[in-house]
Amino acid sequence: MQTPTPRTLASAAALALLLAACGTEGGTTGAGSGSDTVSPDLPVAGTHWTIGAVTVDGRRSAAPDGARVEFGADGRARGNSGCNTFGATVAVKGDTLTVSPQEITEMGCPEDRQRFETELGKAFTGTLKGRQKGEALTLTSPDGRNGLELTAEADLPLRGTTWKIDGLISGDTASSLPAGSGDKARLVLGADGRVTGNLGCNNFTATARVEGKTLTIEGPAATTRMMCTSPQMQLETTLYELLDGPLTYRLDHRTLTLTNAEGEGLGAKAATGTTGGTSEGAGGTEGQEPPASR
Repeated sequence: MQTPTPRTLASAAALALLLAACGTEGGTTGAGSGSDTVSPDLPVAGTHWTIGAVTVDGRRSAAPDGARVEFGADGRARGNSGCNTFGATVAVKGDTLTVSPQEITEMGCPEDRQRFETELGKAFTGTLKGRQKGEALTLTSPDGRNGLELTAEADLPLRGTTWKIDGLISGDTASSLPAGSGDKARLVLGADGRVTGNLGCNNFTATARVEGKTLTIEGPAATTRMMCTSPQMQLETTLYELLDGPLTYRLDHRTLTLTNAEGEGLGAKAATGTTGGTSEGAGGTEGQEPPASR
């Protein structure tokens, strides 16, 4: 066996010093006397959470249905208080999150939801220590008096979810729905192999099958025959033609995109209150005629 030369030993020592130096860059040092280990950043980027409760000045309040928050890979958090949507920037270093609220919508809310929204704003701001255990994440202020209790939110299923159509896709371009077309357009894929919903004015129904990442709607769809405004008819014609034949689908938590072979398609988000079942009247509407083929 070769005996290491002084040059070999010196090179090994230099390499060890270099690796040790690299290991201390970024993150925070671990606890303990003389510890040089690195605490990795809390892995919240790209995660989605249901807000279970908030604590403000030591007083805990349960969250209303629909309260949630997601952390994007872009350093932003977006969520819903149970009434209004909000946004914030989030910087993560080790187990510490620094939250800077940015914006919130101004919809009117029932008094109890307004109160919770105010408490959420106080709890989800400033420097917070994060602790994740399994599907639970707690964020706590340095003095321990304010905090959030979060539970990991599972991706919504393709079937049974009410998907509210909010945009059109053409190649690499996404656009909002035509001005004045309203917000009725939605679809639900049922376990019985039917897809039902609304095209912007009229309700529709068709049969569908799912194979891999392909959703094939066996059109043309049968629709009701209500009179529609011009923007509604524009949207309805587009969706009627699109929802006929094979479509590639992509699910991203609460977002669904459907595109055909030409790159034309639609984008949709899970309707408010959706938890995997139908909601917000995706099917027929009282007073409308039954669907009929065009």
